[in-house]
Amino acid sequence: MKNEFVLAFNEVLEEKQLPKEVVLDALAAAMVSAYRRAVNASNAQHVDAKVDPDTGKVIIFAEKEVVDSVQDPRTEVTLRDAQKVEPEAKLGSMVIVESTPHNFGRVAAQTARQVIQQRIREAERNAQFSHYSKQLGEIISGIIQTVNNQGVTLGMDMKAEGSMPRNQQIPSERFRVHDRVRALLLEVKDSPRGPQIILSRAHRNFLRRLLENEVPEIYHGMVEIRSIAREPGQRSKVAVAALQPGVDPVGACVGIRGVRIQAIVRELNDEKIDVIEWNSDPAAYIAKALSPARVAGVYLNEHAKGAKTATVVVQEDQLSLAIGRDGQNARLAAKLTSWRIDIKSLPEAATDALTKLRTDPQFLTMASHEADTVRQVEAILDKKAEGRPVTPEEYHTMTQFVDRVERGVVRQRQTESKAEEEQLKSVRSNIPPAAFDIQIQDFQVSDRLYAVISEAGFATVGDLMLQMKLDPDSLLKLSGMGPKAMKELETALDKLTAALQPPAPEPEPAALEVVEATPVEQAAVITETEPVQAEPIEPAPVETQPVGEVLPQVEAAEPVETPAVAAPVEAAAAPVVAQPEEAERAQEAAPAAADAGTPPAAPTSEEEDASNLDELWDKIRPEDMVDTTTSEDEDEDDLHKKKKKGKKKFVEMEYDPDKDVMVVKKKRKRGAGDWEEEW
Repeated sequence: MKNEFVLAFNEVLEEKQLPKEVVLDALAAAMVSAYRRAVNASNAQHVDAKVDPDTGKVIIFAEKEVVDSVQDPRTEVTLRDAQKVEPEAKLGSMVIVESTPHNFGRVAAQTARQVIQQRIREAERNAQFSHYSKQLGEIISGIIQTVNNQGVTLGMDMKAEGSMPRNQQIPSERFRVHDRVRALLLEVKDSPRGPQIILSRAHRNFLRRLLENEVPEIYHGMVEIRSIAREPGQRSKVAVAALQPGVDPVGACVGIRGVRIQAIVRELNDEKIDVIEWNSDPAAYIAKALSPARVAGVYLNEHAKGAKTATVVVQEDQLSLAIGRDGQNARLAAKLTSWRIDIKSLPEAATDALTKLRTDPQFLTMASHEADTVRQVEAILDKKAEGRPVTPEEYHTMTQFVDRVERGVVRQRQTESKAEEEQLKSVRSNIPPAAFDIQIQDFQVSDRLYAVISEAGFATVGDLMLQMKLDPDSLLKLSGMGPKAMKELETALDKLTAALQPPAPEPEPAALEVVEATPVEQAAVITETEPVQAEPIEPAPVETQPVGEVLPQVEAAEPVETPAVAAPVEAAAAPVVAQPEEAERAQEAAPAAADAGTPPAAPTSEEEDASNLDELWDKIRPEDMVDTTTSEDEDEDDLHKKKKKGKKKFVEMEYDPDKDVMVVKKKRKRGAGDWEEEW
């Protein structure tokens, strides 16, 4: 049979709804406090208590010093008693021994009553705070306990109390004590008096949770709530979108014959709810958000200063419906779409369009094209001002006219925005990229100037440079920015720009241009001692060329530093004029060598030369032999030497069939205009 302690212990657990360990810890702490008060023990002394949950027996353990003779039994113990608990105990050491006083249970029960209640109350508050912190944003129910001018107090689970202030209540709703109410858990605060729980029925998330509870498609993720705009107790707009094909998001929320939405309306005290389908196109989305009004046209201005603006044109009979009572419909549509909505009737929009065509010089071209339509619209507006009826065809003409003008305005705004972006990109490219990594606090300026630019909201020096190049006057408008401060800022920015500019690259040497010779420009390159061969021969520079040399080297018109391109010999007996510098030197040295009696060089093997020349002759085409000129890459000194010489010369090659060899003839012009031949 259970004793009284066990029965009382279980009753506390059931009443307070606390874990068993929490209550045992509270009892142990109470016993420790009772022991200190009973024996007047110091707070510095370590004391511990253990409670047996089955019998309720309490055992106290206290830390004491090991001594020979005990003077104070509260803090001292003999060596013999200490070694019973800890065999290795020595004199002067500290040991923890049992120190339970006689009749401690009854005394402790009277002394520790308040401590136990306080500890249990603290444990209860902590459990409540932890429980409700996990339910933030969820719907919970409670029973109304009190109703006053400040709000409503609800009793909830775990003996917690929640408050619903007046601003979180639906204005037209009235509460009575003992009514059960559902509300959104908006906030949980920890306070010395326990957790402070704030409830709300006016928050838009309360409507979101009600839709999730009533519509299974939303709960399972097939339909998503994109946006909610709500005025509690009057009207709400909900934008929903389907995440799976084949699902009607609006029909899923409304239900068959409106069963699902009617349940939510009753919970919100007959609050009207408009469910619309979300659209990725802002114009179509805004048109649906203004329902039940029918919209004639929506024209967006995404580049307006401040909030994005949408101009909505409606028929005259739809204007009051689009605006709503006290502007409620337009206000909720603006909250739902996050656009600033400007609603105009069709005659008002037509009048504004006519004014733009007449006064704005940017619409001169459109005004000339719309001259006939302008006269028609003016006549329609005059007829309407006189109170005469307007036909549907005339309304249609006005609608199309307004649409064309508004779309022209949109195109103009897009062009201006694109030009601004190009200008911004161009200006930003002239700013060193490292400037955007320098924080404004690292900018080396005076303290007064730093205070001015930091208050303006510039984060980096690069942003400051960008604004300086785009609009310097905007910086002059800052509070505390005068001409002297502007001059200081310009000087500091110029110094920083110069420091961030990368060093100028060193000039690279001119690259050698390699010109690939065409088949017509390919010349035969033959060394002095090698016979003529039909195969390509590597070019070899020739400094001098004696007269009478067989098969001299003819260089093509290639740059001096560029290696010649080896190609098969395709020369003919036609005269070839070669004017490179090396060829000229060889031609000047030829007469001198002839006057000195230098014998001409002869081929080493006539039979081999004849056979090679036969093959060469078959490949030579007279039309392939063309004149070549000197390279354009010659330096100025070489060109100056050529001008000093002033003598024209050329080399002519022809085949001698009698001797079966190629004969070279060099000619140069004498002073009297005659030509002198050299062999």
